[in-house]
Amino acid sequence: MRVSVAMCTYNGGKFLPEQLESIRQQTRPVDELVVCDDRSSDDTVGILRDFAQTVAFPVHIHVNPANLGSTKNFEKCLSLCTGDILFCCDQDDKWHTEKVARQLAYLEQHPDKDAVFTDARVIDDASVPQDRTIWQEIEFDTAAQARWNHSEAHEILFGGFVVTGATLALRREVLARTTPFPTHIRYYIHDAWIALLLSLEEKIGFLTDELLFYRKHQTQQVGFGEKKAKVTLGDRFSRDREGKLKPLREKAEICAQLLAALRDSYAGPKLRELEQRQKHFQARATLPAFRPARIPVIWREWISGRYRFSSKDWWLPLAGDLFE
Repeated sequence: MRVSVAMCTYNGGKFLPEQLESIRQQTRPVDELVVCDDRSSDDTVGILRDFAQTVAFPVHIHVNPANLGSTKNFEKCLSLCTGDILFCCDQDDKWHTEKVARQLAYLEQHPDKDAVFTDARVIDDASVPQDRTIWQEIEFDTAAQARWNHSEAHEILFGGFVVTGATLALRREVLARTTPFPTHIRYYIHDAWIALLLSLEEKIGFLTDELLFYRKHQTQQVGFGEKKAKVTLGDRFSRDREGKLKPLREKAEICAQLLAALRDSYAGPKLRELEQRQKHFQARATLPAFRPARIPVIWREWISGRYRFSSKDWWLPLAGDLFE
């Protein structure tokens, strides 16, 4: 199988040489590197052109006529790849030498899967490995991995993001089912959209290996931000009501937008949980200001078990809904 690397760049000159060198050092050489540059104003394109002169595989560099943004730039870049297996690649990470070989072997050994993602070690600006991985940050632990392997991947992804695009390898035919990537759903960039659709089909698997170094720095375009502090019981009684309702309205809206978009691509029963999530957040976002009038709605949400969508410590949002 031919391997294409799809790299999107934008003012990435600082870290780009290290990433390019890690692609050069793969034990299983890639067959092409396709780069779409989103109108960089630094030396990114020059670095790419110099690199292209030093490697045995072709490097196709496309400079966009206008800035597309991350999601549409990846859509364009992936569409220009000619390989059977496509590796999404960020400009500022560093690959382990076995990354291509290991993920390619997985897809060869699992013809029922159309994509595979991995864990990654976090590094800083100076390329110093940190004491954590991206899976530890997002709590994709052994329990969550077991759920994923027992046909619950879509439920995990309805609740949050797990698949990092920089670790993702997919079969080229996936593009016909996942493009065009939506840009109107907040937080759902290309990797989240691909992963969610494939999870509904049970077509995406994972390797527990750390196959790249994932760089966290101040200037990255997309990536994991700092984890939000948990809302404590004290917070629930001290914050203003709008501060509580705004994120609930946002969650309900995102669920509704996802439902509408996914129904165009998936007709199976697995969207029922997303429908329940949307109903739950909508119900919480529209609780009346008069506390006694909230009780029937809160009772319904509790009896239905839908408070689990708000928190594993379900009694905290329930108490907040009663008294805030």
